[in-house]
Amino acid sequence: MKFVSLKSRGGDYMVVASNIAWLRTGENGQTLVGMVGSTPLLVTGSVEEVSQTILAG
Repeated sequence: MKFVSLKSRGGDYMVVASNIAWLRTGENGQTLVGMVGSTPLLVTGSVEEVSQTILAG
């Protein structure tokens, strides 16, 4: 199981990379991360930055 650390303005998340279903541009330079079986997470960074973090993680 591969965990990825994603930064958020309200606190950081450690998520299982294989549970990430989609990325979508959010508000104020943030990104929504769609999780399988859960509500989306709002994290800091653009879609491109977040996707690079996930792939590098």
